[in-house]
Amino acid sequence: MTILTESTVAGTDDQRIATENKFMVALDVDGTLVDHDGHMSAPVREAAQAVVAAGHDVLIATGRSLNATLPIIELLGITSGYAVCCNGGVTLRLDPEVADGYEIIHKSTFDPAPALRALRDRLPTAKYALEDEDGNFLATERFHDASFGVEAIGVDFQTLLDSTAVRLVVYSTENTPEEFSETIEEIGLAGVTYSVGWTAWLDIAAAGVTKASALERLRGQLGTGPHRTVAIGDGRNDIEMLGWAGRGVAMGQAPKEVIAAADEVTASVFDDGAAHVLLSLLP
Repeated sequence: MTILTESTVAGTDDQRIATENKFMVALDVDGTLVDHDGHMSAPVREAAQAVVAAGHDVLIATGRSLNATLPIIELLGITSGYAVCCNGGVTLRLDPEVADGYEIIHKSTFDPAPALRALRDRLPTAKYALEDEDGNFLATERFHDASFGVEAIGVDFQTLLDSTAVRLVVYSTENTPEEFSETIEEIGLAGVTYSVGWTAWLDIAAAGVTKASALERLRGQLGTGPHRTVAIGDGRNDIEMLGWAGRGVAMGQAPKEVIAAADEVTASVFDDGAAHVLLSLLP
């Protein structure tokens, strides 16, 4: 039995006050923390590290897969807390006491076959890749991207159809993002969540799964009030996250629909826009 003395009650109050003053900060990676060459500037890195050191809950929330997210977490020196990968499809708990420094606490999978068949009919020359439930990347034409984090395994289209996916990626050098959007509207993509990238790039996750859905689950675990949530992003896959946050900030170079979803706009990734927002959270 714990006997509450004046000192233990005071300690509990101090802890409660500290928790109430914490921010939950969700950070996109590509186009936010790093530029499109994958470079993170010193001001951005130092600002993020300062917010971590101040005791706020800083979470990476990215479309990247697990193995492409871990180097960013390491670069920022985040050793505990949580991270969201695969646009909400995978959630990590970071803990230096466990093997590899993390464990997967949530994974959302789906059957990619209906979406693959519908898209293949309309986009026969596109390249297709998916992350399976074991973390492998399977791809047509040896399709590879830095966001996969591992070397893709070349497979035929039927193998993709037979797989269970965490993330499905479609890429074409012969189409524009607008053509991708038009194709999706024409065919409809039932049972999945999708976002179109800067190029003719399509990311698909399980139905209802977004960065925002994963972050909301974590917000409940952390006990953070909605008004203490902050999110920074630049892509169409950040729209739900920016709307979810009490303070949603779009990067300066973001498309107009992303800016429309945000509460405010910071400078571009080339002008360290994320650093300006992060420093504003410090005393």
